[in-house]
Amino acid sequence: MKKAKHFYLKKMAAVSLGLLLCAAVLGGCGDSGQTAGNPEQTESAAVSSELSPAESTAGPASTEAEREPLSAENPAGPASVEAEREPSPAENPAGSALSEAEREPAVIRVGSLKGPTSLGLLHLMDKASKGETADSYEFQITTGADELLPLMVKGELDIILVPANVAAVLYRKTNGGVEVIDINTLGVLYMVTGTAELNSIADLKGKTVYLTGKGTTPEASLRYLLDACGLEEKDVSLEFKSEAAEVAAVLAENPDAIGLLPQPFVTAACMQNENLKVALDMNEEWLRVQGEAGNGMVTGVTVARKDFLAENPEAVAAFLEEHEASAAAVNEDPAAGAVLAVEAGIVAKEPIAQKAIPQCNIVCITGEEMKKALSGYLQVLHDFNAELVGGKAPEEDFYYLP
Repeated sequence: MKKAKHFYLKKMAAVSLGLLLCAAVLGGCGDSGQTAGNPEQTESAAVSSELSPAESTAGPASTEAEREPLSAENPAGPASVEAEREPSPAENPAGSALSEAEREPAVIRVGSLKGPTSLGLLHLMDKASKGETADSYEFQITTGADELLPLMVKGELDIILVPANVAAVLYRKTNGGVEVIDINTLGVLYMVTGTAELNSIADLKGKTVYLTGKGTTPEASLRYLLDACGLEEKDVSLEFKSEAAEVAAVLAENPDAIGLLPQPFVTAACMQNENLKVALDMNEEWLRVQGEAGNGMVTGVTVARKDFLAENPEAVAAFLEEHEASAAAVNEDPAAGAVLAVEAGIVAKEPIAQKAIPQCNIVCITGEEMKKALSGYLQVLHDFNAELVGGKAPEEDFYYLP
C-alpha cells in the first residue's frame, strides 16, 4: 500500500513539472511575447510608467500576471478606474469650481438709487421677480446714497450701485472692505440752453452756468473741463441751485440761460419746454480734452462687500453676467425699459424714460477697462478736492479683477 502511494505521488509530481514547463514555453509565444523583444515598445512602456495617471491612460507598466483581469464592470482594466475617479482641483483646475446647476443658489441683496444707475438693473429685476435668475435677489431702491451706505457697512446689503466718488469714500471708511465690480453708468451731464450758442466748452467764456452740487462731482467735472480748455475761474460764473428743478425753472424763464443738468432731468426739461435744447454732451467734451488715450466720465459704479465676494464668487460672476445682459437689453429696447422704469418708480412717465434711456450711457464695464476708466476719473476728482474720494485715491484692491 505504501509503495503504491509513493508511486502515485511521484507520478503526480512529474505531471505537474511537465505542465509548468509547457506554460513557460507558451509564455514566450504570441503577441505578448513580442513586447519584451521590441526596443521601441520597451522604451515607450518605461516613459509611460513615469507619467501621471492623467497623462498616461495605460497607467503604470505591469506584467501580464500582475494586472487585474478584465470584467464587464471594468472592461478597460485598472486604467478606467483611474479615469472614472473624481479629479482633484490640482489635477483639474478648470473643473474645480461648481457649475451653476451644482452650486447652492445665493440670496443677493442689492441696493441702488432712483436714477440712471438703476436703469441697467431693470431687466434683471424683472427676471428675478419671475424666478428666471441663477440666484435669488432682494432689491432696494432709495433716493440717496446716504441711505445705502449704513446698510452696506452693517452687512445688510451685499451689492450697491452708487456714484463713483461715493464708492471711493466707502472704500476708505470701511478700511478697504469693498470692491468695485463694474461701471454701470458713464457721463450723464449735459449743457442745456434755449438760445445760447455753444459748440465747445471754450464758448462758455464770459457766461453764467446754473448747476447743482456745489463742491461735488458736477462742479469738479465742469471745473476740470474749464481748466483743460484754458478758462480760469474768473472767466465763467457758476450759480448753484439746490436741486435740478430749480435749474430747469431758470432755463424756462430765460432763453439765454445755460444749465448743467443730469439725465433724466435733461429730457424732462426739454419735453416741458420745446425751446430748450442740449448744447453740449459733457461726456463727449471730456473725451475731447483727454484725447485718444483718455477715458470717459464715470457716473455710477457697482460695489460689493469683500466678505460677500470671498464667500460667493460664483454668485458674483453670475450677477455680472446678468447685469451685463440687463444693461444691453435696456439699451436695445428703450420702450420696454421705459415701462419697467415707471413700474420701479425710477422715472415718472414712460415717454420721458424712453427718450432719456439712450442718453444715460448705461453700461456694464468690468476688469482692466473698468479700472482704467475709473481710476482716471477718480484722480481728476482727487486733484480738485481729495475729500471727494475719501481723502486719498483708492489702492489696487479697490478694483475687482477676477
